[in-house]
Amino acid sequence: MAHAYTPGLRVVEKTIIYKERRLPLRGQVVVKKGDKVGSDKIVARTDLPGNVHMVNVVNKLNITPAEIKDCMTKKEGDVIKVDEVLAKSSSFFGLFKSICTSPINGTVETISSVTGQLLLREAPIPVEIAAYVDGIVDEVIEAEGVNVKTWGTYIQGIFGVGGEVVGPLKIVSKSVDKPLTVDDITEDLSGKIIVGGSLVTNDVIQKAKKHGVKGIIVGGLDDKDLKELLGYDLGVAITGHEEIGLTIVVTEGFGQIKMAEKTYDILKRNEGLKTSINGATQIRAGVIRPEVIVPLMEKYTMEEVQQEHESRQQTGMDPGSPIRVIRKPYFGVLGTVVSLPHNLTKMESETKVRVVEVKLETGETVILPRANVETIES
Repeated sequence: MAHAYTPGLRVVEKTIIYKERRLPLRGQVVVKKGDKVGSDKIVARTDLPGNVHMVNVVNKLNITPAEIKDCMTKKEGDVIKVDEVLAKSSSFFGLFKSICTSPINGTVETISSVTGQLLLREAPIPVEIAAYVDGIVDEVIEAEGVNVKTWGTYIQGIFGVGGEVVGPLKIVSKSVDKPLTVDDITEDLSGKIIVGGSLVTNDVIQKAKKHGVKGIIVGGLDDKDLKELLGYDLGVAITGHEEIGLTIVVTEGFGQIKMAEKTYDILKRNEGLKTSINGATQIRAGVIRPEVIVPLMEKYTMEEVQQEHESRQQTGMDPGSPIRVIRKPYFGVLGTVVSLPHNLTKMESETKVRVVEVKLETGETVILPRANVETIES
């Protein structure tokens, strides 16, 4: 039987999920293997070094570098405050005095008698990493972080912006092809992650922010609305660090595209449940997809989900596999693999490529380059 490997998109109601929670530099892990953790539980913490400031003491005191240590009122390692005297000098039998004060709160890191400068460092910046999802600590990475294991719904999107947020799931659009409107956004949505249908515009996003909505899951987003939201063209950067007041996960693509029925139905069945989403996206090497996670640890046992997880392990693309088209002219359309022709096929561009025969959800059967589709794990 013909068989092919292709990048996959996961839309799964019950599966095993592992999330690595790692510090940006070595620190302290504050949980142990086997601990049950909530999404807001701090699992590791560290301190980032504070910003560095250079102070040219010799210029301020009109001395030579060799004299700096005799003029210092502070030594290396001392804690300092803004406007505190760091060094002072006097001349003409003490009639004229000069002082050098600190521009920051922090510590004296180095005193150089070669350059005549001080290196001051601001106070360390504390960093704490939360579990992000309700789960169990499956592995402890010494001094670096943990792996959290959970089970439940896992949905990957096409594109997203904004970082990790957690909140109850609320269905707002009543159908997959209905856009979110300004009138849909009400005060009772504060703190929630809302689900739209085919489109969200910048006007709706701004009202959602005003009413405290934590996140939006929707089928499509227009690129002009994205530019208005961010204030710049995104380009090919990694997303997820935007400070826009909420997080957006786009499940289908750019423009007005109805959310896949299966995705919408899964989200609808999980309405009201605690949900974690992350808009981080990278479309080049080392693909990162935005995600929606709904832990179902209270609803199913790990053994029940494990059986489904193992039976569903994806091996590639076969006849009957569900797919999504990821390039024009059928961008965003779902379908099913009919066959995988073995021979190379000449396309309109005159290039010869491996192709796949697909029956689209519209009923049309088309031949597409395999690079133009992605499988959907379901």
